[in-house]
Amino acid sequence: MDSMNTMAEQDGMRIGIDIGGTKISAVILDEEGREQARCRSEIPRDYDATIDTIAEAVSQLEGQAQPAGRIGISMPGVVSGAGEPVLVANLPWLQGRPFRADLERLLDCPVRIGNDANCFALSEATDGAAAGASVVFGVILGTGVGGGLVVNGRVVAGANATAGEWGHNPLPWREGSDGEEVTCGCGQTGCIETWLNGAALSRDYFAASGRTANAEEIARLAEEKDEHARHAISLYEKRLARALAAAINFLDPDVVVLGGGLSAIPSLYAKVPRLWSRYASSGAMATRLVEAKYGPDSGVRGAAWL
Repeated sequence: MDSMNTMAEQDGMRIGIDIGGTKISAVILDEEGREQARCRSEIPRDYDATIDTIAEAVSQLEGQAQPAGRIGISMPGVVSGAGEPVLVANLPWLQGRPFRADLERLLDCPVRIGNDANCFALSEATDGAAAGASVVFGVILGTGVGGGLVVNGRVVAGANATAGEWGHNPLPWREGSDGEEVTCGCGQTGCIETWLNGAALSRDYFAASGRTANAEEIARLAEEKDEHARHAISLYEKRLARALAAAINFLDPDVVVLGGGLSAIPSLYAKVPRLWSRYASSGAMATRLVEAKYGPDSGVRGAAWL
């Protein structure tokens, strides 16, 4: 442990590693957050091979820059208070294994592990679109819907390591135009995730037009004044506003940062705050809604800032 502490004190270099369902991305940052090197590899579907792939990424990065005294890892699922993955549906070979301890032993360096939404929020709160804000709610809108909470520059994980995870709460203030509830992957029905993920937007567009399209195509069509696409996005904006208003009512964040594929819909940032003011008890006029500065890189950068 003494050697680990000595390394951490040598310099401000830090490595961030983002473990996804198919790939491992890694970056090394200096103390000012400037990227020095990066690498990417396919994720092996085996515990020991995953450990070795991460060790190889660290070696590769340090070979292009300097030794890093700190390593952070971003991954989907639930990470315990001790920093070990405990519920990782798409990386089952990591569950129940001493992942963090094994990495620290192999790398001889402190390792911190965080949920991907928490790392996203930390990245944007540290030097991203919400830099300098006291309370930051980071929201990922994509295939799934996740959230992370950062207060005064620190991730709030919570007693059950699920703080900020709003996607599996019911959609508040439901309206007739929302349509029928859908069963969520978690087993519940009517979760926010089922109303705000990419599949929900595609479902609304198909209901209006009879045509299939993904979220990116629908956003493009809306910019081209396609009435069915604009209708689907209008429904999406109203639901997002209600869901965020509920979060604002109990978190009262300075900034809400959006990431994930659906965060690229330009109209969200002007329309949603106007809509949420009808539901937020304070009107939430002081809360800003912003797009992530680092986009897909927020997860790996947030891991480094852990």
